[in-house]
Amino acid sequence: MTQYPDEGWARPSADHGGEPGSAGGDGPMSPAVPPAVSPSVSPSVSPPPLPQASPVPLPPPPGHGSPLPPAAIGVGGVPTQPGPSGPVGDGPGFGVDLGTVGLDAAPAQSTSPVLVARRQATWARMLAAATAVLVLGVLGGAAGSWLLWHSGAIRTAPASGVTGAAPVVPGPAITRPANSVAAIAAKVLPSVVQIEVSGPQGEGTGSGFVMDAQGHVLTNNHVVSATSNPKLMVVFDDGTKVSATVVGKDASFDLAVLKADTGNRPALPFGDSEAVAVGDPVIAIGAPLGLQSTVTTGIVSAKNRPVSAGESASDASYINAIQTDAAINPGNSGGPLVDERGAVIGINSAIARAPGPGGGTGGNIGLGFAIPSTQAWRIAQMLITKGKAEYPIIGVSLDGDYDGEGVRVQPVATAASPEPVKAGGPADKAGIKPGDVITSIDGRPVTTSVELIVAIRAKAIGDTVRLTIRSGGTERTVSVTLVAASG
Repeated sequence: MTQYPDEGWARPSADHGGEPGSAGGDGPMSPAVPPAVSPSVSPSVSPPPLPQASPVPLPPPPGHGSPLPPAAIGVGGVPTQPGPSGPVGDGPGFGVDLGTVGLDAAPAQSTSPVLVARRQATWARMLAAATAVLVLGVLGGAAGSWLLWHSGAIRTAPASGVTGAAPVVPGPAITRPANSVAAIAAKVLPSVVQIEVSGPQGEGTGSGFVMDAQGHVLTNNHVVSATSNPKLMVVFDDGTKVSATVVGKDASFDLAVLKADTGNRPALPFGDSEAVAVGDPVIAIGAPLGLQSTVTTGIVSAKNRPVSAGESASDASYINAIQTDAAINPGNSGGPLVDERGAVIGINSAIARAPGPGGGTGGNIGLGFAIPSTQAWRIAQMLITKGKAEYPIIGVSLDGDYDGEGVRVQPVATAASPEPVKAGGPADKAGIKPGDVITSIDGRPVTTSVELIVAIRAKAIGDTVRLTIRSGGTERTVSVTLVAASG
């Protein structure tokens, strides 16, 4: 199940533990997509080395026993059979509704593209329409052949006619460089999986990949959390299907780790997402709309793109994303974004859609978003060792109504935020007061709450950040050491 923005910004789901309206991983959220701050934590563990349509249904992709069902799941997944509550995951009109999110969210309305990272009922219609078109194409071809045959336009070749194999272009065999798309795809595909999810609310599919030799598979939280008590199956590119269980998952980072029998399939190596540059070539691999082992290419379009998506405060996630124009569609969620060496630099999680009527009916528009590999590796290790992940905060509540320069700490206590600056917390120790305005983090200007929250959550617990604070007419820079959110 991939998250897709066919509703504006696409989105990962999230379960934050935190107090409503706080910042640093704490505070009210703001408009949908401000620029963001890049993560600074590298992997602490050495990564591995470098519809049915009438009258004729389409055949299923290799390794699948039935044709694609008529519904689709966000960028991260493609719902197959809607249950009593409708399609798995997203319902119509899902997008980024920036309400109060976790420790740091401030409601806001935006006309910018919507980030969508879940499934939607509209994908069902799109998939059904696409299937119908393909089927009609097949039928049309058959009908045309029949007419040509009976009109005499088609004749069998005479006995003395040309027979044998089709002509082959002479010349040396095609050689492909080790860093060609074909060579990289051949190396990576055996380790990329389609994830089939079924439960009381329906069925769906998403993507993932083998991340180590212990059988751990990394994917998006929204892929495995779209239905309660999910039954999970992992399907490899050769059609082998095995059951899987959830080791740990976290909505605020939109990541989940599964355990399955991956055999001797190699783990994909993790690259350094902080080292990628805008313009670098990338390859996205996954199962969009249930079409397993799909490979698309593009470039890194932007870095440090602050993305927040979710349908509720408990379902919001924050990503300091890598933006790419490689085609990402519902079902791609959880699949790898790799560089020209085949190393994972991101986990595909969301896509954007144009705002306005009809915007939610489209798929890829060249705006895809991936969780940086450095952050994904760090969170995955927490999920494997603890079964859950913790996110860092500075211990303040942010003012969602503030529209001036920077991001303002809640000036007064409210029912939702009784303690604008948590007593004894990192911000309090650094001398930050209610009503202070944070204008930058580590030298990078911040203009919205989401931007600040994403920048902080891209860090590790224990990291120290430099915040520029404006109080009254004076400005100063303070150092703040991040702590884990409580609760």
